[in-house]
Amino acid sequence: MKQPELAERVTSRQLLHPAEPPQEEAAWRGSEGTGVVPFVALLLLQRRPVAGRALLGTGPGCPTNGLCRANVQEQTRRQVALLNATAQDLFSLYLKCQGEPFSSESDRLCSPGGIFFPAFHVNRTTERKEVMVAMYKLFAFLNASLGNITRDQEELNPTAKELLDRLHNTTKTTRGLISNLTCLLCKHYNVFQVDVSYGESSKSKSAFKKKQQGCQVLRKYVQVIAQAARVLLPHLSPA
Repeated sequence: MKQPELAERVTSRQLLHPAEPPQEEAAWRGSEGTGVVPFVALLLLQRRPVAGRALLGTGPGCPTNGLCRANVQEQTRRQVALLNATAQDLFSLYLKCQGEPFSSESDRLCSPGGIFFPAFHVNRTTERKEVMVAMYKLFAFLNASLGNITRDQEELNPTAKELLDRLHNTTKTTRGLISNLTCLLCKHYNVFQVDVSYGESSKSKSAFKKKQQGCQVLRKYVQVIAQAARVLLPHLSPA
C-alpha cells in the first residue's frame, strides 16, 4: 500500500519530538484513509477519522538517539495516574457546561454503547509488550478524540475557560504519554509500527450531536482510564 505523503516529509527530528507537532492542515493534507501513518501524525489527528499504521521511526527499526527522556517509566506512571485522577472531574465539568438536557439526562444521552472505542482486553497478567501496544492504541485514539471535543467546545462554549483549560491540559498530558509509550515500545521491544483506529469526526454534526458525542467519549474515557491505570501501573512499578 502506498505510503502517505506525510511520511516522506517528516524529519527524524520531528519524530523524536512528537509533543511539538507542525500545523495539522499543512502536514496532514492528502493523508486520509488507511495506510502507514508516521508517529508524529498521531498528534495531528484531531479533526479527521482514520485507520492506519503508526510509524514510530524511520528505516527498518526504531531511532536510537534522543527518543527516550530520563526516568521514562516514572513519567509514564505519573501521566497515567494523573489522567485517571482527573477524568471524572473533566466529565462532570463537561456535562455542566453543556446545560440541559445533558446535566439531568446524562445516563441516557451519554451512554457510550453506540460509539467506536478501541478494544482494551489486556489485564495485569497480560505480557508487558502486549499491554504497551494496547495502551498506545488507546491513547492515540483518546488524543484524537480530545482534539475533536476541544475544537467543538471552542466553537460551542468559547467562554467556558475552565473546561477548555482542562481539555487542553488533558490533551497535553496524553501527548506526553504517547511519546513515552513510543520510547518504551521502541527501546524495549523494537516495535516501530502499530495499527491504530480513530473514531468518527464530529466536525459536520449539529451542535446537539457534537455535545452528545463528546459526553459519550468522555464517559467511556472515565471507565477505560481507570482500567488502564490498574493494568499499566503494575507493569511500570520499580523492580
